[in-house]
Amino acid sequence: MKIYFEKSNGSLDWKNNFRFCSAPYGSMQKKWRCHKGFLSVWKAALPYLEKVISDTSVKRVVVVGYSHGAAIATLCHEYIWFNRPDLRESLETFAFGSPRVIWGALGGKLAARWSGLLRIKNREDIVTHLPLAVMGYRHVGKAVRIGCVAKNGFVRAHYPERYLEELQICRDTCPHTVLMVM
Repeated sequence: MKIYFEKSNGSLDWKNNFRFCSAPYGSMQKKWRCHKGFLSVWKAALPYLEKVISDTSVKRVVVVGYSHGAAIATLCHEYIWFNRPDLRESLETFAFGSPRVIWGALGGKLAARWSGLLRIKNREDIVTHLPLAVMGYRHVGKAVRIGCVAKNGFVRAHYPERYLEELQICRDTCPHTVLMVM
């Protein structure tokens, strides 16, 4: 099964992008915190995905997101990891140009929930630096950097066509480093 999350699409998404305050995730005894706006979007999407995620005939899940969608993909990855332990080894998430989603320090057991998540970052992409680390936000998963420094500029480096261009360059110049084959 493949699940895709798109970039910001409309004023409500943009409003949620700027809801930087952190919020507790779930009702677990030891709650962890995340970006309130992204959590709101994830909780709105979850009722549409719960049934397919809980389908035990599904043996492999690939989650893909870009920008705002990469933040939602990060939360989706954790949800699948937590609720479907049988999928942990086959769960793969590709988060392109993801902003920071998680707030505060994560212990080893909690940090393990994002194993199998790759954050693909175009080196200059400004969105990957938001919300600011000084606000307590952090990235999770494994980072993969692509792109050349001082080539695109901070804003243009976030454009989806720049990601495609840099991935093509990676494929052409270093075929052994291709990120995914779907």
